[in-house]
Amino acid sequence: MNERRQFSRILFSNQAQLRCQEVVWQTTLLDISLNGALVVTPAQFAPETRQLQLSFTLSDSDILVQMETQLVHQKDNQLGLACRHIDVESISHLRRLVELNVGDPALLHRELALFIDMHSPEK
Repeated sequence: MNERRQFSRILFSNQAQLRCQEVVWQTTLLDISLNGALVVTPAQFAPETRQLQLSFTLSDSDILVQMETQLVHQKDNQLGLACRHIDVESISHLRRLVELNVGDPALLHRELALFIDMHSPEK
């Protein structure tokens, strides 16, 4: 299988919420990257659109990370979410989380540059 992944994924089991308009589902975050996440499909999951807001609190803190996502795949009771937008505070916390788990500063800088390029307004 040809690996197309451009961002390092880190295993990160944590409680999270998915929101679609006014509907909120509780879920479990399985892994996270600078550009998306993998979560458990919530019970009675039936969004009206593929645009979902993912939010979770970092363990042992009150730091909330939020990102606007696009549902890109649903398979084996898991949802693959791609980041569409993330605020500066959330990306700062997420960057630190990835940095602590990747252990390679050069890789992190390369992924940050790619993330910025992919999410710049002129794209």
